[in-house]
Amino acid sequence: MHMPVVRFDVMWPDSSVMKCQSPSSIIRNFLHEGQKISLSEFLKVSELGLNLASDRVREKYGFACSAASDQLEIIQAKASRFQNWPAATVQVIRMD
Repeated sequence: MHMPVVRFDVMWPDSSVMKCQSPSSIIRNFLHEGQKISLSEFLKVSELGLNLASDRVREKYGFACSAASDQLEIIQAKASRFQNWPAATVQVIRMD
């Protein structure tokens, strides 16, 4: 039995698109297709959702999910480029 991986694409303030994934569907509690949110809120909910996803993997398999923490690091690195952009927003353009 495996965890339900959720893939989602986000559009950054510069209109670039990043493909992301969560090892658990719990991310759907925080993000949804079409959602447009501030950069700071996107960082908060991404961290919360991906950490909870990793915790779910730990509960089920006995170890944390490194893919979730890796994804969070990638999101945080990309987001740092836009920290000084006024009113920077991120849009979730697709979720599978």
